[in-house]
Amino acid sequence: MHRFLVISFAAALSAATQAQESNAFDAAAVSRFAELALGCVHQEYPNKISHVLNSAEDAKPPLELTPVFFGCFDWHSAVHGHWLLVRLCRAYPEASFVNRARAALDRSFTPDKVTAEVAYLRAKGRGTFERPYGLAWLLQLSAELHEWDDPQARQWAATLEPLEKEAAERFKSWLPKLSHPVRTGEHSQTAFALGLVLDWARSRGDTETAELVTQRARDYYVQDRGANLSFEPDGQAFLSPILAEADLMRRILKPTEFGAWLGAFLPELRLDGSTGWLQPAVVTDKSDGHLVHLDGLNLSRAWMLEGIAAGLPPGDPRIVSLLGAAREHRRAGLTAVTGEHYEGGHWLGSFAVYLVTKRGL
Repeated sequence: MHRFLVISFAAALSAATQAQESNAFDAAAVSRFAELALGCVHQEYPNKISHVLNSAEDAKPPLELTPVFFGCFDWHSAVHGHWLLVRLCRAYPEASFVNRARAALDRSFTPDKVTAEVAYLRAKGRGTFERPYGLAWLLQLSAELHEWDDPQARQWAATLEPLEKEAAERFKSWLPKLSHPVRTGEHSQTAFALGLVLDWARSRGDTETAELVTQRARDYYVQDRGANLSFEPDGQAFLSPILAEADLMRRILKPTEFGAWLGAFLPELRLDGSTGWLQPAVVTDKSDGHLVHLDGLNLSRAWMLEGIAAGLPPGDPRIVSLLGAAREHRRAGLTAVTGEHYEGGHWLGSFAVYLVTKRGL
């Protein structure tokens, strides 16, 4: 009887959550997130460049250095800003912003600009550029385009293939040499990037990369035990090292195996349906580019919690607590995506869209 109640409660909570999501993510919200990306993918300044200069010739403006992904303050945000537009055009083809989004994408995805991007990546001293975060998002962008049954999308996907291949080769070269995972809450984190790469590899039928990522994930994480959430978050994290690891492992372990692994890895995960074990983070200054990362943490935690729940066997009592915590983080995260400050506005929309359109699932 108790097991039946747990399963019924989990099903009811899931249904209620989906209904809430449907109401929250209405046409106005879709348009708002699209406008955030449309307002920045071709906005060159302010801009944060992080690259190696080999000579004075490399001291150029962003538009000349990386002519596809020069907007949205930094390269990786420009990449997932373009991903956002593709994702929403696929999901909402009749929306009012679609024509402008298509025009923006067509302006970016040209052969000459992609050629320049590849040349930039291959220049001396840039072997670690945007690795792994930006490169993983680039692969997600490519996957999104290839999955979209649309003539223009197929053209864009073909145009971006040289960049896609460059990013994929960099992961295949790097992962065998990476002796330990990077367990930060920011761009260098390994687990989140590997989840994106694995999803791309499976979408594109790249079995070689999928097998490599799966094996390295096992090497890095399968023996992990006793994660302690009291060490999270750090003050400027936008990714949870612990939840991202679990969200990756649910992609490669069968539900029963994953359930056993999760019990050893995260023993404090509640069985009683409570959510107080993981509280949303609070941002004290949304105009601070580092502090506002915590708004992104709430969004990414929400989709990771949902992913972890999806990876468990049906009826697992932990699902209720996971979905409850996800709901609270979703509410906090989506409320924060206002665009009031460019420090958050140039990237939080991508996280919101990834969450609500369930891309990771």
